[in-house]
Amino acid sequence: MNADPPVMLFDGHCNLCNHAVDFVLSREASTELRFASLQSEAGRSLLARHGVTPPEGDPDTVLLVEDGVVWSHSDAALRVARRLRMPWRMIGWFGWVPRVVRDGIYRWIARNRYRWFGKSDTCRIATPAEKARFLSAPGG
Repeated sequence: MNADPPVMLFDGHCNLCNHAVDFVLSREASTELRFASLQSEAGRSLLARHGVTPPEGDPDTVLLVEDGVVWSHSDAALRVARRLRMPWRMIGWFGWVPRVVRDGIYRWIARNRYRWFGKSDTCRIATPAEKARFLSAPGG
């Protein structure tokens, strides 16, 4: 088993994504999950270490690096949901829905997220209390 903590990589300019990070931080069952913006050097470095080319432009998915595997789209979102306290953990049960359906819905939301929720010019800044949970340097 990989000793590195799981890391959720998110679009730091996306208001929906930033709210999702806040949602996870306030409802997670444990505090092992770490976070990094896909635009950050730390996030890009982590992806490169796992052989994943960081997205150019506006990222279209949240990613979860867990036990050496990089999960994307609805798989990543559901795996993050399974780390939440009940009743939110039940969101992870939607894994039974075929991936083609889940990812279709995920991509539809991703395409419209800036229009519906807005876009920030700057990436989310961790509060002092959250700082240890966010990767800030290459290699974490």
